[in-house]
Formats: sequence, C-alpha cells, structure tokens
Amino acid sequence: MLQVTFLREHTDKAIAGLGKRNFPNAEQVIAEVLATDDARKQTQAELDKVNARINALSKEIGAMMKEGKKAEAEAAKAETAGLKTASKELSEKMTALEEQLTRQLYAIPNIPHESVPHGRSADDNEVVFQHGTIPTLDDAALPHWELIKKFDIIDFDLGNKISGAGFPVYKGKGARLQRALMNFFLDRANDAGYHEIQPPVVVNEASGYGTGQLPDKEGQMYHVTADGLYLIPTAEVPITNLYRDIILRKEDLPIKNVGFTPCFRREAGSWGAHVRGLNRLHQFEKVEIVQVQTPEKSYETLQEMCEHVKSLLMALELPFRILRLCGGDMGFTSALTYDFEVYSAAQQRWLEVSSVSNFETYQANRLKLRYRDENNKTQLLHTLNGSALAFPRIVAAILENNQKAGEGIRIPKALVPYTGFETID
Repeated sequence: MLQVTFLREHTDKAIAGLGKRNFPNAEQVIAEVLATDDARKQTQAELDKVNARINALSKEIGAMMKEGKKAEAEAAKAETAGLKTASKELSEKMTALEEQLTRQLYAIPNIPHESVPHGRSADDNEVVFQHGTIPTLDDAALPHWELIKKFDIIDFDLGNKISGAGFPVYKGKGARLQRALMNFFLDRANDAGYHEIQPPVVVNEASGYGTGQLPDKEGQMYHVTADGLYLIPTAEVPITNLYRDIILRKEDLPIKNVGFTPCFRREAGSWGAHVRGLNRLHQFEKVEIVQVQTPEKSYETLQEMCEHVKSLLMALELPFRILRLCGGDMGFTSALTYDFEVYSAAQQRWLEVSSVSNFETYQANRLKLRYRDENNKTQLLHTLNGSALAFPRIVAAILENNQKAGEGIRIPKALVPYTGFETID
C-alpha cells in the first residue's frame, strides 16, 4: 500500500498518477486519508498527554503517602482513575482510527511509473518489442482444443468429471510435456542465479494482504473458509511473503527466488471462444521468478527479468511481443508491468503468457519488508515478480504453431532433452 507520508508530501503527484489509472475521486479519497491520519495524530498526542499525567501522578501519590498527605493522595488517586478511563477511551479511538486508515490505504492502488502510458483498456497498451515469424499453417490446421483430442494428450471431460470445468487432466505425452516445461524453466532460472523454492500452495489471510491479492481479488481466489486459508493464484504470494516482517542486510540483496506451483483462479463469468481449451483455466501450472531489490536498482532488475523471459520464448521458438501496460490495464499493486504474448497461428491471435512487474514499495510497505542503508536506517525495499512461464497458453501455442498435416506436432529442440520425444503423433 502507499505510505501516508507520500500522499501528504506528494499529493499532486499521487492524484495525477491515480488519474492515469482512471481511479475515481482520487482527490477526495486522498483528502479522506489525510483527515483520518490527522485525527490519528491528534488522538495520539492526547493519549500521550494523558498517560504522561498518569505517570506523574503515580510518582506524586507515593511521595504524598510518605509525607502523610493522605487527603492530597486520595484526590490524586481519584484524578488518576478518571485519567485511566480517558486513556482507555483514547486507546480504543486510536485503534479504530488506525484500522480505518489501513482500510482506506488498502483501497488505493499503486501509483504508476512515469513511463506508464495513459489508457483505459488493453487496446491502449504499447507494443515495445516483437520477435519471430508468425507461422503459416495449412488449411487442415486445428486449434489446440481439437489437437488435444486428436492425440489424446489432455482431457477436459475427465477433469470435469472429477473436479469441474477448467480442471484438465494431462495424459501421456501431454503430461510429459508439462513436466518438461517445468524442468526447462527451473533449470534456466537456476542458471540465471535464482534460488529454487517449493512453497505451500495455500496461504493465510495475512499473506494475501501482504502481496495485495486481498482485499482486491478476494472473489477470484478459492477460499478454504473452515481454516481461513486461500489457494494461491500465483507463487508470487507465498514466495514474497517469506520476507514479511523482515529486515534484510543490504549485502544480501538482491534476493532472487524461483518456484514452480499449481495456481488456482476462479475466473468467474468467462465464456466464449477466447477462453476455450487451455486459454483460461481454474487450475494451471507456472514457474514464477521473484526478486527483492533496493529502490535505486529495481528498474535495472525489471529489465533483467524481462530479458530472462525473452530468452525462454526464443528458446521455445515462439513468435512473441512485449507490451507496456497502460494505466487502465495494470494490476492493482503494480507500478510498471510488461506483458509477454505469444502468437497462436491456429487461433490467429496473441495470447498472454507472462507479466513482469515492479511493485516498488507497495507490497513492501504492507509486508514491512525493509533493509538497513549505509546510515543504519531502515528503508522499504522494492519487490518484483514475473511468470517464467505460465504453462497453458505456452502449450497451446506449441501445439498449434508446430502442427503439420500427416507429421504430428513438432516439439521445440530446447525441450526434446526434457520430453524424450521429438513429436506428438
């Protein structure tokens, strides 16, 4: 979440940034936050004054009793009793104001980086890079939801039988392709200096709030209500929360972690050809890279992470492009996001396969994730994450772009050592 000091000292910048996101009533919302903070400060000052008087009276009462000033001591005790009642009331008011301030701050998204373009939807995103040749398929080419039936490698009917729509069953070479992608992506991340983590796939409420999935995306997460736990929508949540309430040493930065997990998203209300087959699932697999970095180096790190994702897509021989998301299409917690899309020749459209984002201090402020600077003062860190990569649409593009009538589907050379086969036929 944003810091109150930032909103107070840079109010115009915050209003302009929220305007880029098309956030409604930004000026009024910020004014309400500052008013709550003013009330909190005033209440704290009153509470401190009352408590100081209680402490002073306590000392005076002891001295009066020693001096035999019983009447004065009893009067002081009566005053102390009244002050303790006032202190309790002020403490309760402080708690209520602090909770109100937190709720108000949770409702405000991150301020976009200056390079983020204005815009309201995905139509306003900027293409900043494109690579590869879009393949030309023959007239008999099929979309992946037909190919998986033809070669019997992924079964949606079985998944629907045992779980419901959006939970596919991977079989034979389909399952082996999934495992190949996992190992390929993890090996590449390890080669790039990432430390492998295998985190839990359920998290508590504090973890959801820490990275910003709560309260913003509460309805999109599967909630285990009896235990107060949530199925993760991405490995970003548990991996970043490893550092909640932690003060790191500057010499240990950057922190570079990678994790493979299943991911769960309710994705309610999604219908149509654009979400058929693997295009949108309730459960899917993904390798996620997460970094924790100092503020002055985080945008250099963001570019490094983008280069890593680029190298994966080039190795998979997939045509892809990179988009800088506009203010209206960015995630709630992000300051700057680059989306990676691969081209699906059979569907004749671009499919998002990765988002790489810098959250600046937004998550770190919620997490209380800090480091000690050269002056031994604690400062908030920057957090970053990216898909490297999400499997479903990668699989869809591999199947569709590499199909050839009568010859099956060619596996990219980089994956063959992991699959153990060159074609699906």
